[in-house]
Amino acid sequence: MFILGVILLLLGLFLHITILTTIGVILLVIGAVLFLLGAIGRPVAGRRHYW
Repeated sequence: MFILGVILLLLGLFLHITILTTIGVILLVIGAVLFLLGAIGRPVAGRRHYW
């Protein structure tokens, strides 16, 4: 999710499509939060690690 957010963010910036930029930022933030929760050992949706 983190990587997809970065890709959509970059595509949105280069192609000047604001909806891609917005979705990219949202996915980037969600991916970062899930990554951090998984990294500190807190189960996310029943899983110890989030990929």
